[in-house]
This record gives sequence, C-alpha cells and structure tokens, in this order.
Amino acid sequence: MHMDEGAAGSETELDPSRVAALVDAGATLVDTRRDHEWDGGRIPGARHVEMNEITAAVDSIPRDRPVIFYCRSGNRSRMIADAFRQDDYDAHNLAGGIRGWVDAGLEIEPEGGEVREPLPAS
Repeated sequence: MHMDEGAAGSETELDPSRVAALVDAGATLVDTRRDHEWDGGRIPGARHVEMNEITAAVDSIPRDRPVIFYCRSGNRSRMIADAFRQDDYDAHNLAGGIRGWVDAGLEIEPEGGEVREPLPAS
C-alpha cells in the first residue's frame, strides 16, 4: 500500500493545525453538533450535519478527499469518523473537537462566536 506523504494517512485523530492545513488543501470538514451549538460558533468552511442525520447524508459526503468530523470535544465525532473509515472513507476526527481548535488559537465564526455546551436532553 502506497502512502502519500501529503495525505492524511492512517491517523484517525488529527490535531487542530493539521486539520487547518487539510481544510486549506480541500478536505471536507463536517460539524456534527446540534443546531444550538452550531449557531453559537463554528469552524469557518465547515458543513453542518447533525450526528443523527449523518446516515442520511452519507451519499453527499465526498470520497475523493479527506473528510474531518468534529463536535464539541471530539467524542461524538470520533465514533462517526471510525464508522466512515470502516466504509473506506479517508475519514478523521479533530482531536479535542472545536474546544481544542479554539484552545489552539484558531478562529471560529461568526466573530464573537462561542463554543456552546449541548442543551440537556428534553
């Protein structure tokens, strides 16, 4: 099996700076959080597909480039990335989620946005 040095490779967990570089290079970034969390703040360029809607959205997620999933802390999105890898996607998880992204000093939108806690289940 040939590994391209520029490819994301076999790592599932990618640190924020690696994710930023991959997104700049055309990777797909998918935010799996709920609407309330997405509305508070998100990574620029991300596509929003709630975790419970991922299965319905599979066919719209490209296979020809890396796809990186994220949530608030990286736990929910890790499960999704693992499932996509099993389906032969070049899928990864943003280590630490959007909290790790912000802690690394990277920007979110909108300006003044925040990382919101999930709402309690009703």
